[in-house]
Amino acid sequence: MNRTFLIVAFVLVAIAAAFLLLKSNGASTESVPHISKDAQTPVNYTYEIISTFNHDPDAFTQGLIYDKGIMYEGTGLYGQSTLRKVDYKTGTVLKFQKLSAEYFGEGLTLWKDKLIQLTWTTQTGFVYDKESFKLLKTFNYPTEGWGITHDAKKLIMSDGTANLYLLDPDSLTEIGRVKVTDQGTPVERLNELEYVKGFVFANIWQTDRIAIINPSNGQVVGWIDLKGILKPEFRTIGTDVLNGIAYDAASDQLFITGKKWPKLFQIKLVSK
Repeated sequence: MNRTFLIVAFVLVAIAAAFLLLKSNGASTESVPHISKDAQTPVNYTYEIISTFNHDPDAFTQGLIYDKGIMYEGTGLYGQSTLRKVDYKTGTVLKFQKLSAEYFGEGLTLWKDKLIQLTWTTQTGFVYDKESFKLLKTFNYPTEGWGITHDAKKLIMSDGTANLYLLDPDSLTEIGRVKVTDQGTPVERLNELEYVKGFVFANIWQTDRIAIINPSNGQVVGWIDLKGILKPEFRTIGTDVLNGIAYDAASDQLFITGKKWPKLFQIKLVSK
């Protein structure tokens, strides 16, 4: 048998054994750990930055979606609100649509082949074709629009209160709601949302924290502390708060950014 082949085979076996040993010792290759829905006390997490990418510093990020290697982003501010398709690895905007100046763009989610975008105080949402950005329909809701995500059956929306509103994805009308609490105390200012492994991840407006919420009962089962993720040298007068969560289920990657942040971060959660 060829000696080079034997050496290569030995190295491959050694690598496989090392990986199995890490797994057996409890080491995790996951970016987002599995979280217990039965936890009585929230688990606290910090972060490890895996990769850093350029992000448009003029984008007032309100909604962030990852889909098959592409980021879809909704941005806010009157006269500056947009819907975007972005190459996240370079920060290049591949497709761009501006909202009418009367609308302040908010949360964004992808339901099947449709992008659904909220607006802040005008109680109006938009449904677009994902590929063309063609406006397919508008819809209304009785609250402010902040964040939006979905599970396999329904849309989940926030309005800055402690409530999560459950919407039928076809009629876009409310079919239920749940109040979010942390050990009995309401958690308000729920903002941008992302559905991750059966939980709703929610930015808490004007903080560096993300709540991990069991959507079946509204209980907070974890907190992610992202303090210091954007270094002082990347902050300017216009740099605003943390806001923007995207998740790639296929590779278990979590992406984080903020309003007018020049960077997008791929992170791994680390238990405190």
